[in-house]
Amino acid sequence: MSELAKRVLVGIPAAALFIWLIWLGGGAFQIAIFAILLLTVWEVHRMMQQTGFGDYFPLSLILVLLVWNPDFVPQWLSISVAAAATLLTVIAVISKRSEISVRWLSTLFTGVYPAVGFAMLVNIRELGSSIEGFWLTMTLMLMIWGNDVFAYFGGKSFGKHKLAPKISPKKTWEGFGFGFLGAAVGFLIAFYAAEAYPLQLWALVPAVLIVSITGPIGDISASRIKRIAGVKDSSSILPGHGGFFDRFDSMILAAPFLFFFFYALL
Repeated sequence: MSELAKRVLVGIPAAALFIWLIWLGGGAFQIAIFAILLLTVWEVHRMMQQTGFGDYFPLSLILVLLVWNPDFVPQWLSISVAAAATLLTVIAVISKRSEISVRWLSTLFTGVYPAVGFAMLVNIRELGSSIEGFWLTMTLMLMIWGNDVFAYFGGKSFGKHKLAPKISPKKTWEGFGFGFLGAAVGFLIAFYAAEAYPLQLWALVPAVLIVSITGPIGDISASRIKRIAGVKDSSSILPGHGGFFDRFDSMILAAPFLFFFFYALL
């Protein structure tokens, strides 16, 4: 069976299940996203180990919990740990003890980067009414999926100029351009499918710019980490797709920017 066939056979049911979870919202959606987050953090941790500068994984998990900010964690504790993490990061950047510094920065990346992206995905789902939150979340995901599909086939059909040849040789500037069209299609699907879409149509332009720029940057950043770690995929949990970090790398970076855009409009 070809890799494309595996991607389709796994991707379609997985996408349907994910859309159903978005529709449910509330606790079910948050629990599912937190489970995906933990698996993603585990994948990033494994890759960091293979780079030669592994993280302090228990500290990464503490950072994940604080970013997720559950009700049982008191605010003073979250603020204290955030302040300590900031101080340690500054020390790590200026310190001459390179191994410890790099391990702390790996810890920070493992615990904070994926957690912020998935937390913002949940925050988008919580915007406005339940139905508004559903369509805003679907807008993000449809734009990410549209960008990915159009970039893949556009690059495969017309790609000539490499976008990041040393990091991700298959990506091209032509595919990057087609990704904007795919993100626009994704936004329009959500806009016209919703009975009462919460945003005006003009929001398409800035939303497309946000997703089509930050999404590929997140993708290339993930590719850079995998190349340093010497792995093709973050894991093999999803046949034909690799791991959860592979599937959500674009969303992780795009979600925070799109959340603040949506929040400003609402």
